[in-house]
Amino acid sequence: MTEEHEVFHEHLQRAGLKRTAQRDLILDVFLRTEKHMSSEDLYRLVQSEDTSIGQTTVYRTLKLFSEAGLAREVRLGDGRTRYEHGYKHQRHDHMVCTECGTNIEFFSAELEAIQENIAAKHKFLPAQYSLRIEGLCAECRNHAQIQKRSETHAPSQIRLVTKHIHK
Repeated sequence: MTEEHEVFHEHLQRAGLKRTAQRDLILDVFLRTEKHMSSEDLYRLVQSEDTSIGQTTVYRTLKLFSEAGLAREVRLGDGRTRYEHGYKHQRHDHMVCTECGTNIEFFSAELEAIQENIAAKHKFLPAQYSLRIEGLCAECRNHAQIQKRSETHAPSQIRLVTKHIHK
């Protein structure tokens, strides 16, 4: 049994919930995947292993993972809640391309220090912190610049209309 399983089972016990084979399978599938997943994404993966597990069970179990500190909710600006590993994974922030949806994860010790200083200054104990920077990734920015250049340097088209007069 992994440390993550122990953390989850302890959380279930504290919450007065039962350990089930379905919850264990959902945890196994979640732990095998390192990408950001919505409950629907995880449901599809779980379904490939056990078709008897319903979407509501997956959704509720993901919420339990969050409560236990095994998962973090991530919102990348498209209206969908996704989850990423939270236990023994370094906290990080995200840059999201508004054009293609590319997600770039990054860590900044300077931003972490600023957050801690601001919280301390206000005698505030943060429970969660999230930073999402939206903009254009390098590829989309390059594509936009090429597009702009081609429009700027395109030869002007002059349309000459002549009218023939018949006598």
